[in-house]
Amino acid sequence: MDFRFAPEQEKFRSEVRSFLGEALPADWVGSDNAIDEEAHGFGREFLKKLAPRKWIAPAWPTEYGGLGMGLWDQVVFNEEMSYARAPVINTPAVGYLGPTIMIYGTEEQKQQHLDGITSGDIQWCQGYSEPGSGSDLASLETRALQDGDDFVINGQKIWTSQAHYADWIFLLARTDPDAPKHKGISYFLVDMKSPGISVRPLINLANGKGFNEVFFDNVRVPRSGLLGEQNRGWYMATTTLDFERSSVSASAGMRRSLEELSQYCAETRLNGGRLLDKPSVKHKLVDLTVEIAIIQLLSYRVVTMQEKGIVPNHEASIVKVFNSELNQRLGRAGIGILGLHGQLEPESPYAKLHGRFEKLYLTSVGSTIAAGTSEIQRNIIASRGLGLPRY
Repeated sequence: MDFRFAPEQEKFRSEVRSFLGEALPADWVGSDNAIDEEAHGFGREFLKKLAPRKWIAPAWPTEYGGLGMGLWDQVVFNEEMSYARAPVINTPAVGYLGPTIMIYGTEEQKQQHLDGITSGDIQWCQGYSEPGSGSDLASLETRALQDGDDFVINGQKIWTSQAHYADWIFLLARTDPDAPKHKGISYFLVDMKSPGISVRPLINLANGKGFNEVFFDNVRVPRSGLLGEQNRGWYMATTTLDFERSSVSASAGMRRSLEELSQYCAETRLNGGRLLDKPSVKHKLVDLTVEIAIIQLLSYRVVTMQEKGIVPNHEASIVKVFNSELNQRLGRAGIGILGLHGQLEPESPYAKLHGRFEKLYLTSVGSTIAAGTSEIQRNIIASRGLGLPRY
């Protein structure tokens, strides 16, 4: 089996690397664009550099602002962006919402929303989770009652990433409270400037300000904001989740972090020898190298399915659960190998490797919850992949 990319894809990879070398500052070490307005502003400026090349969504069809590139070209692009730690702030719109609109949206909705995503002008956030509806998402209680030509939305969403910067939100709301919970949900596209919407930040363990609570108080949404068929939103939402869980770039970012950690171990002396020569350190780095190769190949499997026109389901869940838990193992390994220095925050002048592993250790705690818990993913793998009974 030949895992090499085609020559034209490697040429594209070189082009992307050259662009990133020019577009990012020479001392760029990556930035969490959820932290402050300055970092987020740089992220939006970076999108504007991608837009003229149609690189915000290069695999999208040309009529929607993409280049119509093949999926493997998109893999190359995503891997290089991830490895460079380039700021990408509109992932929900590019990776999940846009493809969902292409499948279920009207021509008017496609014209209204897709151009704004590929131009970098419009930022979206995702309104799925609620205080009492996370893993059991279909139990959500946010209501959307029809009133003439409008829907009136009341309720609350939580853990809404980037809502404090977003222009629009795509969300799920219950439109038929008497229907079985999976069959009375609809999918809405809502302007965040609509009267009745308020946003309250939530601070995570790493002091990041990316999460939010979003409240809806009699928010009126025109019928044009309903995506697809009323009361069929759950099935569209699962399409969005499959796109979200089939990430193909995570391995590249983890690979760079592991390379930096390995280089640090090779250069650092401990008790007269290199830290890298310590058996427990060497074995841990080798284990992580193997696991990162595994997640890369699992992701490539998903892309292969997509290329054949097959929508990945339990295969995407395999990628999601392995990726999330590997992210945590990488963070724990880095903290353990760096010792007390590994616990210092990025702002400390004594922090090693820019405090990256301290931050990863803290932020990765939620990775096995976000986008569907590991327990939910294992249920999907068991029932849809292995054919096991639900109970």
